[in-house]
Amino acid sequence: MKVCHFTTVHPYTDTRIFIKECCSLAAAGYETHLAAVNAPDTLLNGVYLHGIRGTKGNRLMRMMQTSWRAYQTVRKIEADIYHFHDPELLPIGLLLRLSGKPVIYDCHEDVPKQIMEKHWIPRPLRRGVSWLFMKVEHLIAKRLSAVIAVHPAVEERMRKIGCLTINVNNYPLLKELHITIESEREKEKAVCYIGAISQARGINEMIEAISLTDATLYIAGRFSPQHLRREIVLQAGWKQVKELGQIDRQEVKQVLAKAVAGLVIFQPVPHHLVSMPTKIFEYMSAGIPVIASNLPLLKAVIEEYECGICVNPEDPREIADAIIWMINNPLHAARMGENGRKAVEKQFNWEADMKKLLRLYTEIIDQEYSFRTNV
Repeated sequence: MKVCHFTTVHPYTDTRIFIKECCSLAAAGYETHLAAVNAPDTLLNGVYLHGIRGTKGNRLMRMMQTSWRAYQTVRKIEADIYHFHDPELLPIGLLLRLSGKPVIYDCHEDVPKQIMEKHWIPRPLRRGVSWLFMKVEHLIAKRLSAVIAVHPAVEERMRKIGCLTINVNNYPLLKELHITIESEREKEKAVCYIGAISQARGINEMIEAISLTDATLYIAGRFSPQHLRREIVLQAGWKQVKELGQIDRQEVKQVLAKAVAGLVIFQPVPHHLVSMPTKIFEYMSAGIPVIASNLPLLKAVIEEYECGICVNPEDPREIADAIIWMINNPLHAARMGENGRKAVEKQFNWEADMKKLLRLYTEIIDQEYSFRTNV
């Protein structure tokens, strides 16, 4: 059975798409293909990679032209199941479905809510764009074979419109980020943040908070938008920041081994009220405590598993106090880290959710075989 994943937004090395989903499918016996922009045409970890030529120009042109090139690339693969990962590929998914192919839409984000925070969309237009996208998303999703939702709110919304929908979380691999006891010797008077860097994700508050301590803040990821960095480096706390840029998974593990805690200072914007950041579970997987926003979903996990401290994400003083407490109470912090690691081993791991993905593929294959037999 030949399956083809494709994306025009994510790199071919994307942790969820390549490392978790594609490699898992290949290990389960599927002939697995992945098409992504600028991917090498090669076989990697049992997955056949195919490059999609990128497009220069404005955002809309890139979306349209690159999506069409993706369609041309994946049609040549002649897969039995197609599985795409970006909202701009919805029309391409529909084209493939109309040609008789089973198609899965992997919905990584609650896009209508996310649109309300897009800096490149004029603020007066965001509500209308959000409403229009949701209508188009629903119209197409209902005609596809299945929807995979990362967030429970998206799963509920898709089920209500009649889609076959499952929730496959972006939980960490059990062994990938696990820090051994020997690594504990590397601990510094430092905290870390790993992920996209933006105002909505609390970069301003993190920088101000670290300036109220004598600690170091490691940050790894890309600024969004890029010009935000020019403003951030002018803050007093920047001199206590070690900026790492985009780093690979082994480097992520090394940063986590140095930090006494991981930060998730997401601001209370609509999208963050209904989503659970993957980085919380990555910190927990590494066995380090979490300093997280007191948003309802985050707070529920932190308090139930006693794996960190919740803070007001808009109060740098409160964030700074939590950082200082973690540094001054290493035994308590270590216990929180151990609690988080145990929760990941028991529940929040990819190995558990991978089974749901494999069951969905089996269900779709059975449905398609039954349909063709009856016809």
